[in-house]
Amino acid sequence: MTETAAAITVIRDAAWIVAWDEAGARHVYKQREDVAFQGDRILQVGGKYEGPATREIDGRDMLVSPGFVNVHSHPSSEPMNKGMLDELGSKRLYMSSLYEFMPLFRPDPEGVQHCVRVALSELLMSGVTTVCDLSVPYEGWLDLLAESGIRAYAAPMYRSARWFTKNGHVVEYEWDEAQGERDMDAAMAVVEAAQSHACGRLGGIVSPSQIDTCTPELIQASHAEAKKRGVKMTLHAAQSMVEFHEITRRHGMTPIQWLDSLGVLDDNLIIGHGIFLNDHPSANWPLADDFEMLKASGAAVAHCPTVFQRRGITMRTVGRYLRNGIKVGIGTDTYPHNMLEEQRNALFNSRVMSQNVYDIRTEQVFDAATTGGAAILNRDDIGRLAPGAKADLFLADLTHRAMRPMRDPVSTLIYVAAERAVTDVFVDGRQVVKDRDVVAFDLDRALDGLEAAQRRAEAQFRQLDFAGRSHAEAAPYVFSNEGAE
Repeated sequence: MTETAAAITVIRDAAWIVAWDEAGARHVYKQREDVAFQGDRILQVGGKYEGPATREIDGRDMLVSPGFVNVHSHPSSEPMNKGMLDELGSKRLYMSSLYEFMPLFRPDPEGVQHCVRVALSELLMSGVTTVCDLSVPYEGWLDLLAESGIRAYAAPMYRSARWFTKNGHVVEYEWDEAQGERDMDAAMAVVEAAQSHACGRLGGIVSPSQIDTCTPELIQASHAEAKKRGVKMTLHAAQSMVEFHEITRRHGMTPIQWLDSLGVLDDNLIIGHGIFLNDHPSANWPLADDFEMLKASGAAVAHCPTVFQRRGITMRTVGRYLRNGIKVGIGTDTYPHNMLEEQRNALFNSRVMSQNVYDIRTEQVFDAATTGGAAILNRDDIGRLAPGAKADLFLADLTHRAMRPMRDPVSTLIYVAAERAVTDVFVDGRQVVKDRDVVAFDLDRALDGLEAAQRRAEAQFRQLDFAGRSHAEAAPYVFSNEGAE
């Protein structure tokens, strides 16, 4: 055993611990007790640790929490959109930004590297210890994930068609089925490389990109590959009204019905984002019962409320899904990659949509972000603080002004303080955030690079836009800006 593997860290007299109660199968609070871990595994949660210790951390002013499991994220692109897509949606495409704007504002290869460093830093600093990274493969992807220290599932995206619009109110698809099949083969090689990566923290997920950009054959082949390899499959479905109408126009079925007809709606599928079921107020499609079909299938939903709430869209409702046994995990589909804010937004949106403060409780969303996400990934060793589980955890400062007055630490962390109170994060027992700063990356340098990539993208915007608009015309500044180009 190496010296690093043998090292024992003890968090002494932690003010609050979110511990796992195995008998009750739930998180519980413990106060003024210890947490100890050795190498990549937790030794003890609660009580007084009496064994040897290599390192001791004073926990008297700290909350100790299991790390969050993020089931849907796009680190290679989303940080680029900050300041651009904050209040931008297509007025003639049901307020989505997917089809008219997002294809026009993407980082170049150099920008991707900075994007990823920024996103992974944000994830880690908000308490995420496991992430599902849905990205188009790029050079150095797996090594960059490994370098960050995070636990990651690489989900290389591929598809049979690209979408575009020539007029801002009709979405068209350019199909190349052979290229989709070649990209799928390349993606499977990435999945294999992730599973065998030397860092030991990477896994793979099969990821045909979107239900409307993939042929039925590609979706079914992907499902078969995932089953054969013993990994999950994820794809975007029921994520926009444009997609809902496209699938009903093509097949006379809702997206959920069509997935079921293909034989892929099962407990191996993670649906991002699963919002537009037939009974959603925007859908008006009574000839289906998507909710019951989803409930019976065992499929999971990756819920990412922030990106949708920007455009006046939300699920009906997170509480309803959870009460009926539909597996829901939390993800960060957009900037900022902040899992604590996503949990807050999931709670608020569910209550607004239901007009009922009791539609969902904080415990349910915290569970979705920890043990719920872990279960979706078929893991019982992450998302909980228990002996034998992975040493994936974070500490939050209870003396931070945003945490005071301090009555219920998880409630205040989610509703008020968020990432500002997170001080230290450990993955596999290795410290990846120290004193509120990510260990692996120079975040300021990455942000400098990302800003430069934004300027390059702005310069290209007019040439890519069907209407010939500048970036400032498409997404106006908050106030008049005469210096904008």
